Amino acid sequence: MPERAGILVLNQISAQGLSRLPADRYHVGKDVAQPAAILVRSADLHATPIAASVKAIARAGAGTNNIPVKAMSERGVPVFNAPGANANAVKELVLAGMLLAARNLAPALRFVAALDPAAADMEERVEAGKKNFAGYELAGRTLGIVGLGKIGCLVADAAIRLGMTVMGYDPEITVDAAWSLPSQVRRAGSVNEVLRSSDFVSLHVPLLEATRGLVNGANIGLMREGAVLMNFSREGVVANDAVLDALHGNRLGAYVCDFPSADINQHPRIIALPHLGASTREAEENCAIMVVDQLVDYLENGNIVNAVNFPQVTMPRESGWRVAIANANVPNMLGQISTAMAHAGLNIHNMVNKSRGGMAYTLVDVDSAVDAAALASLAAIEGVLSVRYLPQSGHAA
Repeated sequence: MPERAGILVLNQISAQGLSRLPADRYHVGKDVAQPAAILVRSADLHATPIAASVKAIARAGAGTNNIPVKAMSERGVPVFNAPGANANAVKELVLAGMLLAARNLAPALRFVAALDPAAADMEERVEAGKKNFAGYELAGRTLGIVGLGKIGCLVADAAIRLGMTVMGYDPEITVDAAWSLPSQVRRAGSVNEVLRSSDFVSLHVPLLEATRGLVNGANIGLMREGAVLMNFSREGVVANDAVLDALHGNRLGAYVCDFPSADINQHPRIIALPHLGASTREAEENCAIMVVDQLVDYLENGNIVNAVNFPQVTMPRESGWRVAIANANVPNMLGQISTAMAHAGLNIHNMVNKSRGGMAYTLVDVDSAVDAAALASLAAIEGVLSVRYLPQSGHAA
């Protein structure tokens, strides 16, 4: 019986996801010494030594800022995530954020919590105080969305159903997202156009150098007086000092975000939630199931789906012997791989190769077993980062 692969789990991962790691093939735990893969949610891996045995890292969520992606790419290690698995949970929180701001629910809740339930005049105080929290309705208001991925599209659809006008901006919108975007969404030409034209602005972009401080002191003043800015994306996408200046100048109506910090906490017009975006039972299950399935398919078949640093490469099994090769995206790599296999007496049954930026990935099915010498010759090719041999169950290694 082959040795079970170790899976190191660094956070609480949904049991529904972990159950998809068959016990006869995987050893799962928090103290696996030489893991084949790491399953993680929020644990910061930047300062954590990652064992040389690790062949993949899977993040049960969308963002991968807590993972040293560049270093893993240099080792030929894919980093998987679960884009869209928590989209509905975030969408519902965005809707809640709009309602919290529009109906002044946070200060209203604080007002009620401060009432003395034993006071004889409590009802009179309620009636006298409620006028301070009068709000407005969402119907007829304009929602601007920056980032039209899965979450942005769901938010747009929900807002339209509430009677809102929706405009969106995404310079890198995918074909799939474009197809799922409601036709009523008006396309904006820039972030500034969204800020200038909206009563609510919701941000749904990853934190990259290009998006850090996307809303800042130079453009937050474009927002309509009393507008609401919402950030359920990443903390660094919005400059907190710019938000505070806009609030103090009564330019911005409210800021709703999922990222409490010392500089914005307890401001009366800031609603900061404790990282609740994906904190639903359903989202956690969806994320875990998605990344575990992707991880198993990679470990057993070499297929790559939803890796943030590798191209998407899948190939049906057509023989019992498969080799997976990660390499730098440089000329003549396929020729060298084919030559090395020919010298080893291996007949290529099927092959697929794709690249993404500086990374390339190749799956090769051959018609006979691959020996250690052939694998060593492949690994010795300049630019090859990793070589994995994946004989199918029942076929001799």
